[in-house]
Amino acid sequence: MNEETFQRKLSELIAEIATLPAGERDKLELLAEQTRERHRQLKETVNSLQESIDFVRLSIKYMLFDLEATRRENQQLRKLLDEQSQH
Repeated sequence: MNEETFQRKLSELIAEIATLPAGERDKLELLAEQTRERHRQLKETVNSLQESIDFVRLSIKYMLFDLEATRRENQQLRKLLDEQSQH
C-alpha cells in the first residue's frame, strides 16, 4: 500500500468513526490518531535508514577508490625498490 492509499483509507476510517456514538467514537478516534502518528514515525525512521544506507554506500565507494590508489602506489614503490636493488 502506498502513502496516498494509506492516507486516503485512514481518512475514510476517521470519517466513518465520526458517525459513531460518542462513547465508541472517542476510543476509536484515539486509536486512529495513534495509528497516524506511528505511521509518521515509521516513515521518518525509514527515511533516516535510507540516508544512512546511502552514506555507507558512498563511504564504501570512497574506501574502494582509496584502496585501489594505495595498491597502485604500492606497486610503483615496489618497482622502484626492485630497480634500485638491481643497480
